[in-house]
Amino acid sequence: MDSWNVLIADDEIIIREGIRDAINWSELQLTVVAEAEDGEEALELALEHQVDILLADLNMPIMNGLTLIKQLRTALPHCKVIIITGHDEFVYAQEAIRLSVVDYIIKPVDADQLYEVLKKVCLELTEGQNQTFTAKQLEKNITLLREQFCSNWVIGGLTNEELAEQLSFLQLPDTSPSFIGVIRCPELQPAQSFMSDLEGQELFRTFEKEVARFLKDSSFVKASNQVEGCIYFILWGEVEEELFIQLEQKVQETLQLMIVQSYERLTGELCDLPRSFQRCKEKVYNLVEVSQIVKRAEQYMNAHFYQSSLSLETVADSLQVSSAYLSRLFKEQLGITFTHALTKLRIKRAIQLLHSTNLTINEISEKVGYETQHYFSTAFKKVMGVSPNRYRKGKVVSQQK
Repeated sequence: MDSWNVLIADDEIIIREGIRDAINWSELQLTVVAEAEDGEEALELALEHQVDILLADLNMPIMNGLTLIKQLRTALPHCKVIIITGHDEFVYAQEAIRLSVVDYIIKPVDADQLYEVLKKVCLELTEGQNQTFTAKQLEKNITLLREQFCSNWVIGGLTNEELAEQLSFLQLPDTSPSFIGVIRCPELQPAQSFMSDLEGQELFRTFEKEVARFLKDSSFVKASNQVEGCIYFILWGEVEEELFIQLEQKVQETLQLMIVQSYERLTGELCDLPRSFQRCKEKVYNLVEVSQIVKRAEQYMNAHFYQSSLSLETVADSLQVSSAYLSRLFKEQLGITFTHALTKLRIKRAIQLLHSTNLTINEISEKVGYETQHYFSTAFKKVMGVSPNRYRKGKVVSQQK
């Protein structure tokens, strides 16, 4: 065959012209025989010219891209379809993939990527192959698709059924995630940064890689919003909350950046996640207002809470400020006393151990910084309303039910 016939279908003329002018068609033995601005016209022209390759936008008037592809599958089964999709058309792209399209290009169209896809399609046509979208091709774009899915999930609007379908498609666990979290670095917000745009983008990408490296041993999806200096993540499986503390320390050590983060353990339905996300997001914005002294004090407490000698004085000494000044900052900026903050931290860690270990109450009390089991049990009951033993028994009963 001298040449393969190509049809370009997109309702935006600038997109059609951009695709037409970006490719050396004759070099690939291709001929653009027609262009269409809606799905109905595209179907007519495809049949008229018996096209071999269709480049089709999914979101077209009169007849959308999905309907067009379904009808072509019957009328022109040999035709190779390459879809062109925007970031906000994830659900449609997913359905198109099921219709055995050859590949897809995400707008704005990259000329080099399109050329490589067309070259591959020409080879398939020449060899008479009937290759469809494979797992390997999905893998090539899965990170981008997962990020878009994460962005859509956290803002809400997806039903449990839609979420389950997309989780399966993206090869993610079909169970409810364990954590939702927001990590914010105000210094990386373009509006607050003294860096050039290029420097800021490069540092933000490094920041993203550091977060992904810490989460790599778990199933997770993440999305980024550089305008807000934020990374959102959804995580499956059990992880030690110590991991998040280590992440904060690592970013500070390697990138010299201060971050604030908030995360919640998830227990409800898949579609409940956006509410947890909003709480996390509000919290990180509030945490940014906390002074660096209080922030450093909290980091020190997280690293030394298990020491029974830890006190307001020892933390103040480590920060080289007076204990009276540090006490006032806690009350003004966190709304609680230092003692209350330390008790909350220790009880939170104790609850984790009660949930995840078979340690005795006395062993747990030692691991969270209490000198005696009696002192620990008293503090625990004051915070939780029940003793550690009763709390653990109640947890076991609820699990059996």
